[in-house]
Amino acid sequence: MSSPTALVTGASGGIGRAIAARLSQDGCRMIEPARVELDLSSLASVATYVSRFSTPVDVLVNCAGVNRLASGADVSDADLGDTLATNLIGPVSLCRALAPRMVKRGFGRIVNISSIWSVVSKPGRLAYSISKAGLNALTRSLAVELARFNVLVNAVAPGFVDTALTRQNNSPDEIEAIRRSIPMERLAKPEEIAEVVAFLCSDRNTYITGQTIPVDGGFTCL
Repeated sequence: MSSPTALVTGASGGIGRAIAARLSQDGCRMIEPARVELDLSSLASVATYVSRFSTPVDVLVNCAGVNRLASGADVSDADLGDTLATNLIGPVSLCRALAPRMVKRGFGRIVNISSIWSVVSKPGRLAYSISKAGLNALTRSLAVELARFNVLVNAVAPGFVDTALTRQNNSPDEIEAIRRSIPMERLAKPEEIAEVVAFLCSDRNTYITGQTIPVDGGFTCL
């Protein structure tokens, strides 16, 4: 398909920015909503935003997310609700609005940005892990419903990625410990995540659907 239109949430930085840049390089017409335009934690905001589209969206990448660290005993109702709303319910709402239009055109690609913490976990990740595991389930469910219409749905689960946020939240010593814990002995570059996403979003992907693909340097193999 020539010049598809791609909507990427969370494109203002890190992995999302790299994905948007890579899809643009592939010739996609980009839609990159800021949070003031599209608040994923608000169903009304999602509905209002989608209602404005005058052109079809061929590719949807759900990348925006929040990660509020707290144990199961300590997570607040507000943080739990906001995490699930932003990371899971918002993407569900976007898929629900845009997938039927893809079905009508007989082409669509949806990629949900999950996380290794959807398949393994660590202390303080309860809300985040639940939300990302739900995103994997959304991926599988939509994939089996939409496959016969040439709408392919997959998830990419990044491991540790060298972004400004990672370096902000971890000291140099912590970054070094993370590096040593990864079989490839380095963090991923955002562009490496984007490369996988770009393939899954393209018409070069003709048969992969319903998969959650870790891009983690072998971390989850340990």
